[in-house]
Amino acid sequence: MRKPLADIKVLELARVLAGPWAGQLLADLGADVIKVERPGSGDETRAWGPPFVNASDGTPGDAAYFHATNRGKRSVVADLETEEGREFVHKLALGSDVLIENFKCGGLAKFGLDYARLHAINPRLIYCSVTGFGQTGPYAARPGYDFIVQGMSGLMDITGTPEGAPLKVGVACADIFTGVYAVVGILAALRERDATGLGTHIDMSLLDVQMSVLANQALNFLVSGRTPKRLGNAHPNLAPYEAFAARDGDLIIAVGNDAQFNRLCAVLGCHDLATSALFATNSARVHNRSALSAALAAQIARERRDTLLARLESAGVPAGPINSVAQAFDDPQVRYRGLRLDLAAEKLAGGTIPSVRAPIVFDGEAVFATRRSPLLGEHTKEVQDELSQGNTP
Repeated sequence: MRKPLADIKVLELARVLAGPWAGQLLADLGADVIKVERPGSGDETRAWGPPFVNASDGTPGDAAYFHATNRGKRSVVADLETEEGREFVHKLALGSDVLIENFKCGGLAKFGLDYARLHAINPRLIYCSVTGFGQTGPYAARPGYDFIVQGMSGLMDITGTPEGAPLKVGVACADIFTGVYAVVGILAALRERDATGLGTHIDMSLLDVQMSVLANQALNFLVSGRTPKRLGNAHPNLAPYEAFAARDGDLIIAVGNDAQFNRLCAVLGCHDLATSALFATNSARVHNRSALSAALAAQIARERRDTLLARLESAGVPAGPINSVAQAFDDPQVRYRGLRLDLAAEKLAGGTIPSVRAPIVFDGEAVFATRRSPLLGEHTKEVQDELSQGNTP
């Protein structure tokens, strides 16, 4: 299958997660992504371990974190503090369709790599800036970190148990959402360029993104004026929609309508709950959440988890187990869908590197880059040769 971005050239001046996540997704879709890294250390996440992936000779290699977000790219090294390094990157920018950068606001201007100057020499360039707080506003100059943004956005205040402390999500969701939204913006800008012939400057802010994905919680507040509170695993707008403990493990029950609630009560033998005015509608169940949860928990505690899950599935009640990451990768659906990849990596121990494919399938065929994440500077000479031959990398 020909990948849809096979003719797109991307220059990635980004590190850590949000920008590289966007670059990796573009590479999965077929773009030629050239990642520019600092000589010596490269992207900071190369050292963010353990665990590390060893080289084929047993010497320590890059951290698993780096491999999680740099599949499909070519790596070159360039020192932007030197004229030679700046000239190299300028030449790459001249031949690129997209540039992704996550320097501090205005940080590339001193190298002549800001949007205004690059747009003047390559007006078709789509320039995507990823920062913590955007190109404007009182916080524009601040560095941005996912953890801080999770706290500032209100996400942590609604994550955790009512009696516990605020908690961050277990992965850097502000960074990852920003990477995905950056790709949406880039694809839209490519489509616009088809019509106008001109690129644009995309301003991506971690805080903007995390605020936008507060979703129903944001609208709950904006409509009611009441600040959402931590509910543990419960849902602010649905009940029962939470986790329960069976005799031998935890499970989730996610009732979305009254018919599903009636079927749940039938499976559990709780006919009195189904007929009670306290629980007859979703609105009533949300208002009487505590009493409902206690009654259901008492019944579910008597059940074996997998047996109950099978009965709920048969009855059409949405439910599922709470898996560890190891159990998730061993799940039959995950295995069938081929979400784990093992990419050829002759220079790494074992000859392969594990990865997780992009969750995009076109006409039954999964779309992902088959090139492993690069070694630091692995493709510098290759790309320099392409430039010297007059070819666009």
